[in-house]
Amino acid sequence: MKKLFAFVAVIGMLTFGASGFAVAQDQTNSDTATTVQNDSASVDTAAQTAATPATPEQKQGGEQGNVLLKQIKAKFIEGGAGFMGSILLTLIFGLALAIERIIYLNLATTNTDKLLQKIEDALESGGIDAAKEVCRNTRGPVASIFYQGLDRAHEGVEMAEKSVIAYGSVQMGLLEKNLSWIALFIAIAPMLGFMGTVIGMIDAFDKIQVAGTVSAQLVAGGIKVALITTVSGLIVAIILQIFYNYILSKIDSITVQMEDASISLIDILVKYNEKNK
Repeated sequence: MKKLFAFVAVIGMLTFGASGFAVAQDQTNSDTATTVQNDSASVDTAAQTAATPATPEQKQGGEQGNVLLKQIKAKFIEGGAGFMGSILLTLIFGLALAIERIIYLNLATTNTDKLLQKIEDALESGGIDAAKEVCRNTRGPVASIFYQGLDRAHEGVEMAEKSVIAYGSVQMGLLEKNLSWIALFIAIAPMLGFMGTVIGMIDAFDKIQVAGTVSAQLVAGGIKVALITTVSGLIVAIILQIFYNYILSKIDSITVQMEDASISLIDILVKYNEKNK
């Protein structure tokens, strides 16, 4: 369900971005309603509204947006539907996976200090079962690790610690899920661009061979296509790399949080066992 939501969010974002320029153009063409002064001859008539023409600044902004949109479309077509479409799909799928990971990691973030305090209070008031209930009602990997440790607490602190360490590895795997796919799209995007570059250069030399002479127009056409695909692939890779690094930093933060909280949990269990001896 999270992946579906992420895909819908990305598609909606791209659709909104593509239509943003058209909306800006429509805003310049829409007239803002203003009230017209009442006619001195008729006192009982209602005030009429009239549209005011768009200001020069609004017209200029709308024209620039429309021109930019046309340029993007033209470059996409010039780059070739095959390679440019593949690069666009790489961006869409990469962003979908990145957004899904960001949503998951944000939901996995837990206030460990508050959770540890609740567990400590639950242990004093209701014992292990009450502490497990607190973990069961708390969302995130930290609470899941705590639950596993508390579930083995009756076997001793050492078994609880081993359970926490083992289940921490499982949670780490869940946090890093789909990262390899994002890395794959980061690598594929510039490769597709470079492939388009090579094919564009080959096409340029084929035209030169057929023409039998070196023409700047023939060479420039192939090189232009090659550069468009290369730039597009690099842009996609840069965008996905930014998301990828953010996700890695988020995982590192949660990992450190889990390790510190796990040590604190073991200390709490030691104190609890000493009190109940």
